Parts: sequence; C-alpha cells; structure tokens
Amino acid sequence: MPEAHIMDRKVALVGVPMDLGGGRRGVDMGPSAIRIAGIEEGIKSLGLAFVDRGNVSVREPQSRTPKNPKARFLDEIAECCRDLRVKVESILAAGEFPLVVGGDHSIACGTVAGISSHYHKQKKKIGLIWFDAHGDMNTPESSDSGNIHGMPLACCIGRGLPELVQIGERIPMVDVEKAVLIGARTLDMRERAEIKDSKIHVFTTRDIDMYGVHKVMKMAIEIACAGTAGFHLSFDMDGTDPSIAPGVGTPVMGGTTFRESHLIMEHAAESGKLLGLEITEINPILDNQNATARVAVDLVLSALGKAVL
Repeated sequence: MPEAHIMDRKVALVGVPMDLGGGRRGVDMGPSAIRIAGIEEGIKSLGLAFVDRGNVSVREPQSRTPKNPKARFLDEIAECCRDLRVKVESILAAGEFPLVVGGDHSIACGTVAGISSHYHKQKKKIGLIWFDAHGDMNTPESSDSGNIHGMPLACCIGRGLPELVQIGERIPMVDVEKAVLIGARTLDMRERAEIKDSKIHVFTTRDIDMYGVHKVMKMAIEIACAGTAGFHLSFDMDGTDPSIAPGVGTPVMGGTTFRESHLIMEHAAESGKLLGLEITEINPILDNQNATARVAVDLVLSALGKAVL
C-alpha cells in the first residue's frame, strides 16, 4: 500500500539528547529546547496530527576519557543509534512521519538506518540530502579530533566505522550517487580527499552563491529522488549563518540566510518526496534566549508545508 503524503500523516517527534559525538557539551539539550520553542503547537497549527514519541536514551560513559581517541565514545553512540533505528522504523511502520531532533549529528546514523531499512524491506532505495557547514565525511583515519559527529555522512554511504555503517539492514544505507551534501564551507584537510574519493555530490556555499538556493535544491532533489522512494533531509543548524542561529555546536560564519534556509525547507515540502526530517546541533548553552530553537521550529514548519499563501 503506498504511503500517504506527508500532509496526511501524523508527525512523530523523537528526541535524541546526544552530545558524545562532539567536543562541546550542551547539544544534548536540543530536544528540550525545541519542545520549549513550541514545536508541538506549531505543527498542530498547520492542521497536522502530532505525537511526541519521547527521547531515545543515551548511555552515559563510565569515563569522559574515551577508550578509542580516534572514534570517541563509539560504543555509546552506536548503542543509541541502534535504538534510534528501531524507533524510526516503528514510526514509519505506523504510517507516521519521523521528525528526529538532536543532539549532535552522529545521531543521523540511526535515523538514516531506520528509514533505509524500512524502505529496503519494500525493495526500495532512499536518497539523502545533508545540509551542513561541515563535510561529516571523516573516518577515524582522517579525523584529527576523533569526534564522531564529523563522520556520520561517511557512515551513511558505507565508509568508516563498521559499528555505524552496519546498523541498518541495507549496506550502504544510501548509495553515494543518491546522496547530496549542501552548504559545506569548512572541511578538514584530509576530509577533502575522502569527499573527492567517495564521489558524493557536493554543493558548497560557493555553489549556493553562484547558482542560488533554488537551483541547488532543484538539482539536489533530482539527484536524491532518481530511482528512489524519496529522500531524507538531515539538517544541521550550523549550516545556517550564526547571525540567525547562534546556538549551535560548531558555528561557522558564512551560512545560509533566514530566507535561504526556509527556501531549502520549502523545496523539500513541495517535492512531495520527503521521507523524514532531522534537525541537529542545537546548543542552548551557546544560544540567546532559545533563538536557535525558535528558528528551528520555523524551519520545520516550512518543511512540513507552511507557506505564505
């Protein structure tokens, strides 16, 4: 039976209070921040049904000194992502739309594994649009920090840590030719080589400057939807400019403007092919009166179909 269009599906929120993937505390409070910012009220105002499925638990490490400095807190992150995969699959099986809120971007391994596994059982592939200031394409060998929030996109396309690469029923979770990175503007030196070697589609901020968000999203959606059931959008709030989203895990100047960010979400909604949505790296400790979470709520509403007219 074909799945209902997003506007006919209940939106199911899942929080993932994860901060083990990065080097800075605070992003574990992201799910609470977005709830406080009115995500439930906003979604219901669109006439959509909403349910809060609570948080996926994150096991606290016995020590803040990681066992493996090249893949910090891998065991705890992999355990959380496995649980998240199950949660996302159950949401899709119930005919609901998964809205996952982090937490650092390492959680995407669990989200994408859940969506990929659900459609794999139907003999379908999925596409992936990854919006981020960073590449997230490191492996333990290329990473200078060992922070796993710099590795999840690589894992989703089958490169890097087996504990994360193999979470889903399909390996890779997403074929590299169906994956698109948008908004990259700060890449690690060795990560650049990983990106070029992988042949993933990349639209940097320079491409956005040259072509505009409209054309970039049109091209990205075409890539992600070619021969797939649709695409998952994993949206790191640090892809937007710090002037509109100051409270993020790793802020970088030069991101998308308020309207450009909304246009990304509006294109996702208008495509009719959005399979899941993920918002990551909201850090209330670095924020100004929860401004970033409020912007995140507005962006989610655009992705769910809110329009001016």
